[in-house]
Formats: sequence, structure tokens, C-alpha cells
Amino acid sequence: MIVRAILVSMVAAASALGLAAPAPAATRSANGQVVVFSTELQPLDIYTNPSGCQQLPATAHVLNNQTDGPVQVYGNPLCLGPSVTVKPGHGTHVPGGAGSFSA
Repeated sequence: MIVRAILVSMVAAASALGLAAPAPAATRSANGQVVVFSTELQPLDIYTNPSGCQQLPATAHVLNNQTDGPVQVYGNPLCLGPSVTVKPGHGTHVPGGAGSFSA
């Protein structure tokens, strides 16, 4: 019973402090292209001057940042939580199925 009361108090405190749900990624626009490779049988997905949160294709494999700014890659479709920063001129493997990026 005491453990349950402590857990409820911790959840209430985290909610009050805004820690329960991270804020979505800031919206900005990047100049250039983000190019996503999925499979050898599919054409590249090209996002020209991307802005905001973009969901990656379900079969996405590699993201190449050819914009003038950093791109954040997330493991979920909503651009929330931990992310990997991809500098301009660099690339990274991306999570398949439900990933996203913001530029």
C-alpha cells in the first residue's frame, strides 16, 4: 500500500512538472534534401526542404542528410523522445517500421 502511494505521488509530481510527455520537436525548415533508402527494389524517398515531423517509410533503412542543418531521427512516428542527430553531409541507419525525422 505504501509503495502504491509513493508511485502515485511520483506520477502526479512528474505530470505537474511536465515530465510525463516530452514536447514535440521544434518546427523549422531545412534547405536541401533528406534522402531515404529503403530497399534495392524501391526508388529513393526524397524530402525537399523538409519542415516539421516526417514519418519514415515502413521499409526505411538509411537516411542521408543533404540539408544545411542537422536532422533529428526518432524511433517513433511522432518525433518524440530520444533522437539521433545527423549532421549535414552525413547519414545514419534508421529504425524500420515506425521511425520519423525532423529537420
